[in-house]
Amino acid sequence: MCAPYGGGVQKKRGRRVLKIIGWSLVAVLVLGIGGIVAWSQIGVMQAEPEPLAEVRANTEIQIADTDQGIVMTPADGDSELGLVFVPGAKVDPWAYAPILQSLAEEGITVVITRPWLNLAFFDLRGLDSFTSAAPDIEDWGVGGHSLGGVRACQLAADAEALLLLGSYCSTDVSESDLAVLSISGSEDGLSTPEKIDAARDLLPSDAEMVQIEGASHASFGDYGPQAGDGTPTISDDEMHAEVAEIMSAFVTELQRG
Repeated sequence: MCAPYGGGVQKKRGRRVLKIIGWSLVAVLVLGIGGIVAWSQIGVMQAEPEPLAEVRANTEIQIADTDQGIVMTPADGDSELGLVFVPGAKVDPWAYAPILQSLAEEGITVVITRPWLNLAFFDLRGLDSFTSAAPDIEDWGVGGHSLGGVRACQLAADAEALLLLGSYCSTDVSESDLAVLSISGSEDGLSTPEKIDAARDLLPSDAEMVQIEGASHASFGDYGPQAGDGTPTISDDEMHAEVAEIMSAFVTELQRG
C-alpha cells in the first residue's frame, strides 16, 4: 500500500517541478522580450532640429508622414523612380531627410522607413510594404545606412538598384544585375574601411565604390555624434553637397539605362 502512495507523491512533486520550470522559462522569455523592447527605445539618436527645419522649408520637395514611412517627393509630383531607404539602428528616420532631399529635388520619390523596434533586423516586411506609398512608380531602388544597409541588401532581390551609405552587405548579391553605389567614409569607426573592403566580394564586380575623405559613420545622417565612431573632418554642409553630387551622377546613369 505504501508504494502506490509514495508513487503518487513523487508524481505530484514532478508535476510541481515541471510547472515551476515552465513558469520560470515564461518569466525569462517575457523579461528578455521586455528588455529588448526597452533597449530599443532607449538612446534613440534623434534628428538634429536645424537641418530638419531646412528640409521642411525646401520648396522644391514635398514631405508626407505616411504609414509606409517618411515620403519625400518632387514638388511638381513628377517622379518615375523611387528609393526605399532603411535607417541605421536606433536612429530617428527623420535624421536622413537632409542628406536624401537632393534625390527628391532630382525627381526621385524617397521613402524612409520606420523599422520595427528601431532595429532593421527585426523588421521582416517586404519591399512592397514601402513601395505602396507610391503605387504608380514601377522602378525602385533600395538603400540604407549602417544596419539599414545590411537589411537593404536582403531586400535588393526585389529592386533594381542598391544604395549603401556607411554600410555593407552580409547577403551575397554579387551575381545579381543590380546597379550598386556604396558610399563610405575614411573616418568611419563602425563600418570601417577595412570592413567595407572585406565585404566587397559580396557586391557585383561593377559596383561603384566611393570613399569620402573625412567622413565618419554619423556623417551620413544628421543625428549628432555616435559612440564608437571616428572623428569627422568634413563639415555637414560639405558632406551633404558631396553625397548629393555622387548620388546625382549615379541616378543619371540609372535614368540613361
